[in-house]
Amino acid sequence: MRLGIGTGSTAEEFVRLLAESVADGLRVQGVPTSERTARLCLELGVPLFSLDDLPELDLTVDGADEVDASLGLIKGGGGALLREKIVAAASARMIVIADESKFVDMLGGFPLPIEVVRFGLASTRIALERLASRLSLSGEIVQRSSKDGPYVTDCGNYILDASFGRIPDAKALATGLAGMPGVVEHGLFLSMADVAIIASPAGVRQISAPRIEQELSST
Repeated sequence: MRLGIGTGSTAEEFVRLLAESVADGLRVQGVPTSERTARLCLELGVPLFSLDDLPELDLTVDGADEVDASLGLIKGGGGALLREKIVAAASARMIVIADESKFVDMLGGFPLPIEVVRFGLASTRIALERLASRLSLSGEIVQRSSKDGPYVTDCGNYILDASFGRIPDAKALATGLAGMPGVVEHGLFLSMADVAIIASPAGVRQISAPRIEQELSST
């Protein structure tokens, strides 16, 4: 299997389980979504390739910062949203793994990561604030930092985290962000996940995207 491997604490638990299966003979070709994931895979013996080596993948397994009932996602808390979205888009299917605390009735409680180029940062922030105002969204937009200064992604960009609280029209926001100069990518993953596996103290449940439910009902 050509497998996209996600980033973050939940994805890392998946990597550890995957490595055990690889050690038992499972054959996979992994494509990591971040340098952090790549280091862990190499440490645990999961075979890795680049997306240029394997431009079309069978499946991506990744975590999420928020998941709603239609399997809309907010991702990017780990800073890998650009590579995560590229890998997910190159995959025939995407499975999201998360705990119950990540399942929400409306996206936006988790600050939305927006990856931006360094040039014109102040102008990009103003444009983001104007877009938010047009969509009746409010909340602070803060540049992400690290212990060494501004946080820099694996692709050399900055991240602005937008604390909107609730996003009633995620599609309109995604469209506005996609057309904004200076924005490289955003953490709204809409109509990308096929299945979410949600864990809680009561057990594990599986949620399929509406389009998958329609496909199943028509067969």
